[in-house]
Amino acid sequence: MRNEGLGSWPARRARKTPHRTALVHGEQSTDYRTLHTSTTRLAHALRARGLRRGDRIAYLGPNHPSYLETLFAAGTLGAVFVPLNTRLAGPEIAYQLADSGAKALVYGPSHAGLVAGLPGSTDVRTYVEVGAEYERALASASEEAIDEPVSPDDTCIIMYTSGTTGRPKGAMLTHGNLTWNAINVLVDTDLIADERALVSAPLFHTAGLNMLTLPVLLKGGTCVLVEAFDPAATFDLIERHRITFMFGVPTMFEQVARHPRWAGADLSSLRILTCGGSPVSTPLIAAYQERGLTFLQGYGMTEASPGTLFLDAEHAISKAGSAGVPHFFSDVRVVRPDLTPADVGETGEVHVRGPHVMPGYWGLPEETAASFADGWFRSGDAARIDEDGYVHIVDRIKDMIISGGENVYPAEIEDLLLAHPDIVECAVIGVPDDKWGEVPRAVVVPREGASLDADEVLASLSGRLAKYKIPKSVVIADELPRTASGKLLKSRVRTRYGNSEGTS
Repeated sequence: MRNEGLGSWPARRARKTPHRTALVHGEQSTDYRTLHTSTTRLAHALRARGLRRGDRIAYLGPNHPSYLETLFAAGTLGAVFVPLNTRLAGPEIAYQLADSGAKALVYGPSHAGLVAGLPGSTDVRTYVEVGAEYERALASASEEAIDEPVSPDDTCIIMYTSGTTGRPKGAMLTHGNLTWNAINVLVDTDLIADERALVSAPLFHTAGLNMLTLPVLLKGGTCVLVEAFDPAATFDLIERHRITFMFGVPTMFEQVARHPRWAGADLSSLRILTCGGSPVSTPLIAAYQERGLTFLQGYGMTEASPGTLFLDAEHAISKAGSAGVPHFFSDVRVVRPDLTPADVGETGEVHVRGPHVMPGYWGLPEETAASFADGWFRSGDAARIDEDGYVHIVDRIKDMIISGGENVYPAEIEDLLLAHPDIVECAVIGVPDDKWGEVPRAVVVPREGASLDADEVLASLSGRLAKYKIPKSVVIADELPRTASGKLLKSRVRTRYGNSEGTS
C-alpha cells in the first residue's frame, strides 16, 4: 500500500476489524468494511468527474458519514479536503471556495439553498448533494482499490481559521500532522478499542475532527455522529449508546449540567470528558466531579492540528486554570519578544513545535514566514509557566474572541462595520456572557451629523457574517482612544466600554 496518509485508514482498519462499528448516525450503523467500500467508491466517482491528485474537494454540511467518506476519499486520491463551516454566510463560503480553488463541493441538503446562490466566480465545477444523488454516485462506482502514492508530507486538509487582517487563512495540515496529533491523543487520553464517542461538536472544527473523531477511528472505536448539539438529546444518546468519550466546549457542558435531567441521568458509561475552546470554570469542574466525572482540558490551535497543551485528570484540580503541559510529541516554549526564554511566572508568547504543526498557510508565503521563528510556530497568545512547568494562558495577543468555542477575530467584523456609510471609526471587543463565555460588542463612532441606530447597524451585518460573529451589542461613542501616532488602544476600549451596557 503506497498510501501512507489518512486515505489508507479505512483499508487498514477494515483488514484488522472489518465487522466492528465505525460510525453511527441516527438508525444507520456503518462497519469498517463498509466505510472502506464507500470511501473507495466515492474516490472512483470523484475521479470519474475529473478530480485528481492535489485538487481541492470541499464539504459543506452537518455531521454525517458522508463527511468522513469525503475526507478519506480525497486522501485516497491524493486530493486535498476543504471543510467548510456550516455557520458561515454565503459570501464567506464563496470566499473560501475561491481562495482554496476547490474544484468539487459535496454538500448536505440543508445547504442546498446556499449552494444554489453561490456566485460563478469559484472554480467549483462538480457538485454532489448528499442523499439520493450521492448514493447513486456510490452505487455506480467501482470497489477496486486505488493505489495512489501519498506521503505524510502531502497536504491532507486546508482548514480555514479566521485571520487578524479580516480574511480567513487556510492552514495546510498534512497527513503526517493529523496522524501525529491523533497519536498524541491516543497517548495522553488512553483511548481503547471499545471507545464509543459522541461527536456532537461539528466536524468542520479542528477539535471535533482531530481531537475526537480521527483518534477514535484510528483506534478502531465507534463514533456516534450527531448533526447538532442538544442537551436533552445528549442524555438519551449517552444512555442508548453507552457513550464513553465526549468532547465539547464549556458552553455545551454547562447546558448539560443545568438541564433538569442532570441529577438523575445514567452517566455511568462515561470515561473521558475533554474540553477545549476556553477555560473550564471551577464551579463547572465541581459540578461534574460531584457526578464522579473529571474534565481533561487542553489548549490548541488549528495550525497545530490542534493539540498543543494538555491538562490530565490527575491535575485537574491542583492545576485548575492551567492549560497543562505539552502533548507527548509536542514542544512548547514561552518566550520574550527577543525570543529568549521567559522566566518562571513571567508572561511571554507561546511558541509550539512538533510533527503536528502545519507547514504554512495556503497561498500566503509572507504570512507563513511571519508566523514562524527559528522553526517554532508563534501562537500570538501570551502565557506564563509555573514552577512545575504548567502553562497558564493569560491573554490573547491577537485580540481573538472565543464565543461558545468559536474563534472570532474583531478585524473581520470591523472591516464590514467601516463600510457602513454613517460609521467613521469602530472597534470590536469581547464582553462576558453567561451562555457563550464572551460575545462581540461593537463600539462605533458616527460620522458628523449622522444619527446611528444600533439595531440598523447590526442588521447591516446580517447575511454577511456568521451569526456568532455579529455583535450582540453596540455602544455609540464620540471617539475611540488612540496613541499620539493614531494607533487604536484596544486595552482602553475594553476598559472603557467592556463593562458598560450596549445600546442594543
